[in-house]
Amino acid sequence: MTHINPERRQFLQYAALGALTAGLPGLVRAEGSKGSKVADPGFKPDVEIALTAKVSDVSILPGPATHVFKYHGKLLSGPTSALRELPGYLGPILNFEQGQKVRIIFDNRLPEPCITHWHGLHVPQVMDGHPMYAIGNGEQYVYEFEVKNPAGTYWYHAHTHELTATQVYQGLAGLITVTDSAERKLGLPEGEFDIPLVIQDRHLTSGNQLRYVLNRHQQMTGFLGDTFMINGQRQSTIPVKTRAYRLRILNGSNSRIYKLAWQDGSPMIALASDGGLLEKPQSLPYIMLAPAERIEIWADFSGRKPGSELVLQSLGHQATTHMGGGMGRMGGMGQQEVISLVKFQIAEQVSDSPALPSSLIPMQRFADKDFTQPERTVPIAIGMRHMTFQLNGRTFDMQDYMEIEKIPLNSVQRIRISHTSGMMRGGRGRGGRSGMGMMMSMPHPIHLHGQQFQILSRRQNHPTAAYDTVKDGFVDSGWKDTVLVMPDEEIEIAKPFRDYAGLFLYHCHNLEHEDMGMMRHFHVG
Repeated sequence: MTHINPERRQFLQYAALGALTAGLPGLVRAEGSKGSKVADPGFKPDVEIALTAKVSDVSILPGPATHVFKYHGKLLSGPTSALRELPGYLGPILNFEQGQKVRIIFDNRLPEPCITHWHGLHVPQVMDGHPMYAIGNGEQYVYEFEVKNPAGTYWYHAHTHELTATQVYQGLAGLITVTDSAERKLGLPEGEFDIPLVIQDRHLTSGNQLRYVLNRHQQMTGFLGDTFMINGQRQSTIPVKTRAYRLRILNGSNSRIYKLAWQDGSPMIALASDGGLLEKPQSLPYIMLAPAERIEIWADFSGRKPGSELVLQSLGHQATTHMGGGMGRMGGMGQQEVISLVKFQIAEQVSDSPALPSSLIPMQRFADKDFTQPERTVPIAIGMRHMTFQLNGRTFDMQDYMEIEKIPLNSVQRIRISHTSGMMRGGRGRGGRSGMGMMMSMPHPIHLHGQQFQILSRRQNHPTAAYDTVKDGFVDSGWKDTVLVMPDEEIEIAKPFRDYAGLFLYHCHNLEHEDMGMMRHFHVG
């Protein structure tokens, strides 16, 4: 595992804070002992939660308990529905309503620094979980923000510099749901018929302990586990009734890409993507779900016989456009086998079930006239140098941003994410079938902090048979904060940068890549 000198980390944090506070409007220096941020007495929360990260022992498999890092939550004020504990190693589900003011008092009781990111939420930079704000053992960080997002499924996780992969792997993640009045009018399945599914892969030793050991090759490709966890448990069966359900699915794995499909070939009916509900349900043969992406699906078990089962699988795929030899087995690049993720067992027959709505939520789509600078396209170029993945030719630095990464506040920008694979079609690139060329044939899930974006276009420059195994599973019609970029692919997005100035991260959500520096800033101001 990666280890960082805590004193050097603290020096870097405060150097960054000092420089940034002076130069960025809206950026507030953390106050309190040892850099902890204290509560604002003028902020009146509708929901107040104490969230503590600490070492815990959790029963996952028969035998010894498993040592994990775990978020523990306590509702201090607000509706009782705001916090729902899960029995596994994941943190509690946080249930918010649009417009609520939320205060979360984060207490780090881990033996290493930590900070928490509210993935997908539109919040100020100081509330976003930037790694510059990492706090040490015994310190607190107080988050205060208004929930501006529409109804949807979001999540939270550790975002500590060079420790994100290990901390999330050890358990520091949890689900967030947001509801609003428009969603409630749709009559979608709720309560026991609204099921969260956080999918993660892990490797456990014979003594039931999480094993996370990477050699250089595994760092480059990403961690893969051989045990599949649902909601922080090795849970394989969920009892259901003969009616419709809403399944909220998060790919919480470090690097694994899933190709979700029903075992019997039934279509996957998507209701929502990362940033909320779609305009109308979308039917797909399968759904590609990269790390950090969320999808909500309509699962209707009506007409099935009690005692029968329906299995949600991850199908084999080749998530790379240049396959050769054993490349499909490398890291998050491909999956040869079919994996059974969770079984739904029909346990009870009922007579009534809600109908699938023909339309969901209207979506105002960005057009050329909406761009603040129509002649400008902001680049995000995926590249590699000295066996290190880069974005726009650079790796992460706590304070660094380039001129092309400067974004006017309250603007809408066209962004082009490009991924040149570095290998020639059907032959040997500069690195042959190994080294840099082979690594550049990996897909990358690119996550942009701040507001959700819209996908304008997806262009594959060199379509191949491998690309054909994934191309029908992208849900690009809704709001997104993470997009899977395939080798030789260009994706254009429209992203608003409203309300908040500061440094907002964009990075690969293959967590091993993020920890290796595949992360940059947008300077918004």
